[in-house]
Amino acid sequence: MVLGLLRRRRSSGGAHELSALLPPGAGGFGCEVVDSMEQPIGGAEVTVTERDSHRVTVRGTTDPYGLFMAALPPGSYSVMASAEGLNPARETVDIAPGVARPRARMMLVPARQLELPPAGTWLFDPPHTAIRFIAKHVGMAHVHGRFTRFQGAIRVAPDMTESQVSVRIDASSITTGNKTRDNHLRSADFLDVERYPHIDFTSTRFAYHGGAKWTLHGTLTMHGTSRSVGLDTTYLGTVNGGYDQELRCAALAKTELHREDFTLNWRSMLARGIAVVGPTVQLELDIQAMYHTHDTPTPPE
Repeated sequence: MVLGLLRRRRSSGGAHELSALLPPGAGGFGCEVVDSMEQPIGGAEVTVTERDSHRVTVRGTTDPYGLFMAALPPGSYSVMASAEGLNPARETVDIAPGVARPRARMMLVPARQLELPPAGTWLFDPPHTAIRFIAKHVGMAHVHGRFTRFQGAIRVAPDMTESQVSVRIDASSITTGNKTRDNHLRSADFLDVERYPHIDFTSTRFAYHGGAKWTLHGTLTMHGTSRSVGLDTTYLGTVNGGYDQELRCAALAKTELHREDFTLNWRSMLARGIAVVGPTVQLELDIQAMYHTHDTPTPPE
């Protein structure tokens, strides 16, 4: 309610008028997020964090005019504004009770594009790669799990959009830290690993979205069913690292899967009183891959 009133008054009144709309004891903060051409950036993410505790106090997005406003308890805060393909901007603000600060202007400039990995074959480095998932448990808490055995390769083309990724996961390597639950997840109720021992992903195309952001489109095959999926991917760059000083590249990819898309019988299990994992699963691949200097290996099959 207060934020709505603040937004309605942003053009018609000054800070002293906005102060009258604040809750008792609160102060007001507002910012305008613009690009390097001083055009407003709608949908930019603004995060306000307490400087002492580093606790996030409020997080939101700018309106179509690039504006963001919030009522805050008195104190000292760090404010960060960020948007796709642009470097974040930061401000430090002190909030006093009953006072609406003058609106801050935060400019986001284009981010330096990370150098893409050299063309060639890159092999997943399992000790430095994680394939994790998060799912609802009995509609309340979350189950956190991962797969411990997998292999993958990235074939980087001179034109990055024509590159290819293939991943093969050993379905029986699923682990959530609970032996009984893990055995159930391997059973015919869920992954049915005896009939479907592997989970496979094969890319079809890369789509670039600016900055370090890509979408990796491809086909995921699980439980005998194949579906098209898109992995929201952040490219993290390349480095000579590790004990062996090998050339490595890194990326973080995320997607949401719906179990019923892969004929995992969630509804029938609910009818039988089995509510182990919910209908959607958040999948995350935290990848490091090493440049392969020899002949191109056989991909995962």
